Amino acid sequence: MTGPTTPMLDALHASRANEALASKLDLYGRFVGSWHLDVNFHPYDGAIRRTEGELHFNWVLDGRAVQDVWIYPARRLRGDQPAEPWHAYGSTFRWYEPTIDAWHITWFDPARSVEMHQIGRAVGADIVQMGEDHNGLLNRWRFVEIADRSFTWLGERSWDNGSTWTLLMEMRARKTI
Repeated sequence: MTGPTTPMLDALHASRANEALASKLDLYGRFVGSWHLDVNFHPYDGAIRRTEGELHFNWVLDGRAVQDVWIYPARRLRGDQPAEPWHAYGSTFRWYEPTIDAWHITWFDPARSVEMHQIGRAVGADIVQMGEDHNGLLNRWRFVEIADRSFTWLGERSWDNGSTWTLLMEMRARKTI
């Protein structure tokens, strides 16, 4: 851990996965580290918007959960301009539940008053997370093209209960640490 520490941060942080669940925790645990993001936002009514972002994953709560922070634009690119509605500085908390063989996922971005609950599972080589937004629309977040030092993240929405999907966000990630 770099930077200032506090008793709370020390209690939250874990150095590795909990051994009792290690094989299941690797689904998201393989992302522990820091990542550079190339972000493409696909608005419903306009041209694609692009920025760079950053992503940080780590073990938390005795290695029984994974927490991450998604930031776009990256902190080094943020200036005095107000954030656009599609920008984010939020966190995801993920924990595995053996009784359903899946992950509970909560994403929150306090600056935008956004919260999303999803269930995540491996689907072939990909990770698929599903949940409803505050309007009751299905959202699907997918990790695809997963390699040791890269992956693509896709954010999609359905207006017809999952029959079709519209791409809203695409992020290509490269591991930096």
